Amino acid sequence: MRTAKLGPTERAESLAGMAERELDVLVVGAGVVGAGTALDAVTRGLSTGLVEARDWASGTSSRSSKLIHGGLRYLEMLDFALVREALKERGLLLERLAPHLVKPVPFLYPLQHKGWERLYAGSGVALYDAMSMTSGHGRGLPAHRHLTRSHALRIAPALKKDALVGALQYYDAQVDDARYVATLVRTAAAYGAKVANRARVTGFLREGERVVGARVQDVEGGGEYEIHAKQIVNATGVWTDDTQAMVGERGQFHVRASKGIHLVVPKDRINAATGLILRTEKSVLFVIPWGRHWIIGTTDTDWNLDKAHPAASSADIDYLLEHVNSVLSVPLTRDDVEGVYAGLRPLLAGESDATSKLSREHTVAHPVPGLVVVAGGKYTTYRVMAKDAIDEAVHGLDQRVAECVTEDIPLVGAEGYRALWNARARIAQRTGLHVVRVEHLLNRFGVLAEEIFELIAANPALGEPLPAAEDYLKAEIVYAASHEGARHLDDVLTRRTRISIETFDRGTRSAREAADLMAPVLGWDKDQIEREVEHYEKRVEAERESQRQPDDQTADAARLGAPDIVPR
Repeated sequence: MRTAKLGPTERAESLAGMAERELDVLVVGAGVVGAGTALDAVTRGLSTGLVEARDWASGTSSRSSKLIHGGLRYLEMLDFALVREALKERGLLLERLAPHLVKPVPFLYPLQHKGWERLYAGSGVALYDAMSMTSGHGRGLPAHRHLTRSHALRIAPALKKDALVGALQYYDAQVDDARYVATLVRTAAAYGAKVANRARVTGFLREGERVVGARVQDVEGGGEYEIHAKQIVNATGVWTDDTQAMVGERGQFHVRASKGIHLVVPKDRINAATGLILRTEKSVLFVIPWGRHWIIGTTDTDWNLDKAHPAASSADIDYLLEHVNSVLSVPLTRDDVEGVYAGLRPLLAGESDATSKLSREHTVAHPVPGLVVVAGGKYTTYRVMAKDAIDEAVHGLDQRVAECVTEDIPLVGAEGYRALWNARARIAQRTGLHVVRVEHLLNRFGVLAEEIFELIAANPALGEPLPAAEDYLKAEIVYAASHEGARHLDDVLTRRTRISIETFDRGTRSAREAADLMAPVLGWDKDQIEREVEHYEKRVEAERESQRQPDDQTADAARLGAPDIVPR
């Protein structure tokens, strides 16, 4: 398997290579489903291309609750098949595919009624654990347990005493969603897929009724490519209908966008050693451990405005604060909020008007010859969606194609991760980094952390923390541009790292230093550095302004006040 480096040279070579000869499969959209689909195709031996209009995971797949879970609440809806499928995938990710990226996380469910609620909720969680075990991949997580009120308050002192009569504790898993997608893309590239971000599909090539390729604009360089492929997979999530419109076909279903917002607060604002899951009148609310922070979310409301930059309004923020404060002894205020982010779930439209009742299951269709559409689903089951999409695409290929093998394909960085983790103290001695830094890098890159260590060995200054964002090393910023396909400052501060939501200044104090580190890799001059920093600052200010607005319409208008593309 060749190197998984995704720098500027590799991007240019991929774009040129895709246009050189007909591909078996071209995937449009590099969220988790598109990236997974590219990996599925290339590991079946198909020549594969992947194009993304913006950055890897720049839509829904970087703005989730960052949970890998079976969907406990879907048991209540009696959707046993979806839960069983998701629990199997959770186990695969934890144990085999990405143990360096996917980690167990405990959740406390406060009980508010004596007797019946413990029986009802306890039965649900017991079934959840049992389904996980029967999937064959559930032994990596502890079993649930019943807690008295005093025991629950010992592990979560932040809770009001009158907010619970007892509790249940169970385990799920979490992931840095954007980092996971970038790693998926690198894995696909390592097996031979040609991948390019900032490459926008502007139209499809037709021969009669058949789709035979796509016109792709290089958003960075300005050139246009005609990429021919025997099958194209539309994996564009909430943009599915827009992409289908390019061929005059909406497809056999409609995708609606549901907005979910999340708040990020410092760890010391909530005194607890476990995550929390709380019921609301509409859905559930999670308080999720996230390094030195908590993520609080989410909402579930219809969204018909700008898809690229969904905005969180003041009303959204108040809704989350009000619900989480209903159980906290020391309430949170706006001043405690470090970061806010909003994402859109691509839901298959049904007869229900409420987005919370629309299907989280996925569907695959072949509306015109040469074009497959995959939509819906949830992050955890991306691999199943990818398999189904390529299974459908194979019907249009005049050749024998192997079955899906991604159940046995670890992501780059996974192979040997546990051995390096066990040797982390020795690695710290060898590299001169604190063992906590080594752990941080291993849990973000797996065995590819060795490439970070090499950068630091060649330039020890890169082993220093990034100013005003000291959880991250300068080497990580350079590596994002040289190896992970980051093309702009926003890519690094928002997705390759999470500085944009983990600092009160939203990354503005780190922006210039980060841009200076990226410049030599990407060939930026001083003017381009200025443009990158100015663009990022305007984006942050537009987001702050949107979060002061009372409703979706005014928040959307404020967010659109910042330019979308960095000028060159």
